[in-house]
Amino acid sequence: MKLKAFLQGFGIIAVIISLVPLIAADYWWIRVFDYPHIQLTLLTLTAIAAYFIRFEIRSWIDYTFIAVLIGCFAYQFSTVAPYTPMVPHEVHAPTATVNEKTGFKILTSNVLQKNTEYHLLIEEMKKTVPDVAVFTETNEKWATEIRKGLGANYPYKVEVPLDNTYGMILYSKLELINPKVLYRVDDSIPSISTEMVLKSGDKIQLHAIHPTPPMPQHNPTSTDRDAELMKVALETLDSDLPVVVIGDFNDVAWSQTTTLFKKIGGLLDVRIGRSFYNSFNAKSFIMRWALDHIFVTEEFRVKNIATGPDIKSDHFHFLAELYLQPKLAEEQKPEPATKEQLKAAREQIAEEKQENQEKGSK
Repeated sequence: MKLKAFLQGFGIIAVIISLVPLIAADYWWIRVFDYPHIQLTLLTLTAIAAYFIRFEIRSWIDYTFIAVLIGCFAYQFSTVAPYTPMVPHEVHAPTATVNEKTGFKILTSNVLQKNTEYHLLIEEMKKTVPDVAVFTETNEKWATEIRKGLGANYPYKVEVPLDNTYGMILYSKLELINPKVLYRVDDSIPSISTEMVLKSGDKIQLHAIHPTPPMPQHNPTSTDRDAELMKVALETLDSDLPVVVIGDFNDVAWSQTTTLFKKIGGLLDVRIGRSFYNSFNAKSFIMRWALDHIFVTEEFRVKNIATGPDIKSDHFHFLAELYLQPKLAEEQKPEPATKEQLKAAREQIAEEKQENQEKGSK
């Protein structure tokens, strides 16, 4: 195949992949195209450069192709640019006057249920020493090993080990008040919600989630995932306390769903203005994106964030050092959701309810 024909074919594919996620449908084969924006941006830029270097731009076909490809690149780049240092931090750094007792380290780690290298996680946690840690894909064996290796250092625990890859464990050095295990959309997919007391005595609200992804074999639509995110967002909107939402979302931050979740909940993304901090897939150097997230309300500041090393999982852990500075909240307060966005969120919840009712009636 000639290079020009190859590049033109790639351009057509790039445009299609860019446009597919804009379709307002929740089928897995549509939503999967939300993920590779970083890779597609780089490939599109490479194709544009190769076309200019290798060929003379003469015919209307050349001009049209280049114009379309540049438009595609501009759209792709605008999607991922917020997750680079090119834009200001959405969550600012703490000020010099911050009360150190309002600070805490929080971590989310998808351990990969079939991973048996338990000691790697334990050793990394002992090095990192988070104040709060959420472990997902934890079965009974993982619960036992985590308890054996870390349990003595964490007086507050919520353990929901399961064999379906949706087990969840919360370990905390900070006091938990009225922790609840919730099954928001499915009786086999748990999440954890609790109030926490910081060393300063301030209370905050934590939601730890791990919604199911759209998969052709088991869950061909993103309805359940989207509905769980919308329910958490509405709970955050109604909260009287500062809120942290953490976990493996099985979604990227720039998707329509997570963008709406963030808007509805009045949440801020600790990644914006810093970097991608891609957490999945740890087993692939090329196909990586951020699926593990930490979102906060405007009362929080971020000192630093980081991803962890290889622990033989398909995820790297994601860590943030947060500080509570509510008096400065107005400096980074997000715009409230519109009536249309609130309506869209409630429609997604209603769709999930109707879908599950239809499943139950069969």
